[in-house]
Amino acid sequence: MEKKTLKQRIKENSGLKQAVHRFIMHPVKTRPNWWIRIFGYVYLKRGKGSVIYRSVRKDLPPFNRFSLGRYSVVEDFSCLNNAVGDLTIGDYTRIGLRNTIIGPAAIGNHVNLAQNVTVTGLNHNYENVEKRIDEQGVSTQAVVIEDDVWVGANSVILPGVTLGKHCVVAAGSIVTHSVPPYSICAGCPAKVIKSYDFETNEWEKVEKSAINNYK
Repeated sequence: MEKKTLKQRIKENSGLKQAVHRFIMHPVKTRPNWWIRIFGYVYLKRGKGSVIYRSVRKDLPPFNRFSLGRYSVVEDFSCLNNAVGDLTIGDYTRIGLRNTIIGPAAIGNHVNLAQNVTVTGLNHNYENVEKRIDEQGVSTQAVVIEDDVWVGANSVILPGVTLGKHCVVAAGSIVTHSVPPYSICAGCPAKVIKSYDFETNEWEKVEKSAINNYK
């Protein structure tokens, strides 16, 4: 008989799971308790030369994964949150001033997120009108930002979106669907307005095109 891990035992025992969660997470502040946060240097994976400024809010409990790659930077007044899903950030990536990044999300290498960007893999459930929204829990769909992506200031990347390699999100865009590689999107909701043509070696306008579902 296969021996169960401690994590498996906790998951299968609802009372124990609730007690462990309460020990880790503050029930009102919905962030790790102070005695968990002071040990962040033990369980948070940080690459060589990476920087997280002191003003960054680190809502990073140990029951989900967090990693920050080599020489990546998280700028002042940002919030990192992996409470409902893993959050991974690659190498040479910059998370700009006042960003909010909520997992599940995977951000690649050489990515630049400008100021006031929100990336979230989290949605609140609301469908049952007999219950308050805060009683209905949450759902998650992972956000994937591939390598060499630039997201302009004040943009929002919503659950389930994939931003393909070397794509650009114009400032102020609300991205609700995935964006193909080598594309530029803009608007609310965002639509692809240009894509790179490797035959002509030019960025070509995309006329009246809704954003493509790229997976």
